[in-house]
Amino acid sequence: MLQVAVRHRLGDFTLDAAFDAPQGLTVLFGRSGSGKTSVINAVAGLVRPDAGLVRVGERVLGDTAQGIWLPPNRRGLGYIFQEGRLFPHLSVRQNLLYGRWFSRSALRLAPVVEMLGLGALLNRRPGALSGGEKQRVAIGRALLADPSLILADEPLAALDEARKAEILPYFERLRDEARCPILYVSHSAAEVARLATTVVVLQDGRVVRQGTASEVLSDPAVTPAGIRAVGAVLEARVAAHHEDGLTELDANGLRLFLPRVRQDVGAPLRVRIAAQEVILSRNRPEGLSALNILPGTVDSIREGDGPGAIVSLDTAGGRVLARITRRSAEALGLAPGVSCFAVVKTVAIAREDVGGA
Repeated sequence: MLQVAVRHRLGDFTLDAAFDAPQGLTVLFGRSGSGKTSVINAVAGLVRPDAGLVRVGERVLGDTAQGIWLPPNRRGLGYIFQEGRLFPHLSVRQNLLYGRWFSRSALRLAPVVEMLGLGALLNRRPGALSGGEKQRVAIGRALLADPSLILADEPLAALDEARKAEILPYFERLRDEARCPILYVSHSAAEVARLATTVVVLQDGRVVRQGTASEVLSDPAVTPAGIRAVGAVLEARVAAHHEDGLTELDANGLRLFLPRVRQDVGAPLRVRIAAQEVILSRNRPEGLSALNILPGTVDSIREGDGPGAIVSLDTAGGRVLARITRRSAEALGLAPGVSCFAVVKTVAIAREDVGGA
């Protein structure tokens, strides 16, 4: 269990955030300026707040009420920055072993190299690595310090989409295989959907929502990444791979078709469906190219300041959100309890929106 409570004044900005998080990967999610980096820097010991408590399990890293605030080098943390920050004069192997120099139990190098696919890179220097390769080395260095907690401050922000797609599976493995909790800062709904065990939403320095990725991202009232990033998360299993390049998923009895994914049949997946990619119909549509037609019942309609509305639809596979106009909602006669169908094109679900559950 990770326990954090921080109160601090920074000019006109007041940070007053508290949350408890279980083992796994906890994402601090919010817009720029919401206080995410301030929280993670307090947890790291880089900032001493006016009042604060940071506890990992039974170990107290800071408690201002008791006059305890350990410096960063005594906290036993691993920190992954936006850029790798590797030592340019050292090889990949030497950069990794530098992390192990701080280890309390001298973790073996080989398992970390295998987990992150670094075997072919060990003798290279950082100048010969891509951005994604540098971040994999940075992850390995943090792991080899055998930390009690790993901090990651928007570690994919400096990467292009191709490099992000390369790195995301390694963070999934880190979430599932690391023996310590991970506190991860992001303002990307796609990253949250794929990675988060727990989501803590920050707004103006305060926690406004906490829950699982499915709970938080499927809440139409939560829009920290902007209205265009609104979407729901379904949990499903791989049912079959078809010869035409599609993968069929089973979401609690609902069939969902995606472009081919790499996971084996039976593997659990999370699938994020962006609200703006969903079309609604009162009757089951026919003669469409879209393969995904999900029956459900309207749970709520949330109207915005403009002409749009977010319709929340309960389906057998979970909640689906649709972003439509208020005019369309009125024309369809949508209201809580009304049955309708959500239509999603197969190719509208991007590869970065699909990850291991």
